[in-house]
Amino acid sequence: MADRRENPIPGLLYKLFVFGFGTFAVIYLVAPIVIALTMSFTSGQTLKYPPQGFSLRWYEALLDPVRSATEHAAAFNSLKIAGLAVLGSLLFAVPATIGTSRMRKGTVGAIEPLLLSPLVLPSLVYGLAALIVANFIGFQPSLWLTVAGHVVVFGPLMYRAASVVAQGLNPSLAEASTVMGASWFTTLRRVTLPLLMPGILAGAFLVFIQSLDNVSISLFLADAETTVLPLRMFALIEESLDVRVAAISGILIGLTLIVMLVARRVLAPRQA
Repeated sequence: MADRRENPIPGLLYKLFVFGFGTFAVIYLVAPIVIALTMSFTSGQTLKYPPQGFSLRWYEALLDPVRSATEHAAAFNSLKIAGLAVLGSLLFAVPATIGTSRMRKGTVGAIEPLLLSPLVLPSLVYGLAALIVANFIGFQPSLWLTVAGHVVVFGPLMYRAASVVAQGLNPSLAEASTVMGASWFTTLRRVTLPLLMPGILAGAFLVFIQSLDNVSISLFLADAETTVLPLRMFALIEESLDVRVAAISGILIGLTLIVMLVARRVLAPRQA
């Protein structure tokens, strides 16, 4: 009988690609975050790597209500816009998810590309087009126009996250609730929404982060009084390479990591 031995070369190439390219990708993604964090603790007067000494002075300056009043206002505007964008996305994404989950696959295949099309369109192009249309119908740049733009562009993220969960739901659960005498609203509140909640929360997180970080839509649709944090950070870099930009980045990175850890803890499937 011939001795059949497996060729080790494909396995070695696979490991080399996975571990080699994977390590490079992780370093490429993590290195900018580490550099931004280290620069935020510098004792120098400007953004520079490696940092000069260790100090919390720039975090103290960022939290100073007098020195950083403009940054605080910009952060408040960004949080308000992101929160309203999440609420607006809920009003659009949840009904769309429930509706498409009860349609035939052919119908969903025709409708879903329209619902997800804002994710494909560059946000810079949409921001400019939305500004032109708003001026044409008589609307001026404002906070509410910015919120509407964020809902249109980032709302599909919540729909996508919720629809993935909806595809795995058993439709007989809602039918059983109806058979037992529950109204459609009770079935929605007690059965459908709790089952969709993991996707809704994941989508809310995505919408909030994308809205908080957006530049292009806010650049065109926000008025002069609605300064958002990303635009303010760009202004600080252009003016003086202010180290408070790195401190803002450090706070945002820390808050994002905390929210991700909490979300993973809350949304992780519980094992018996």
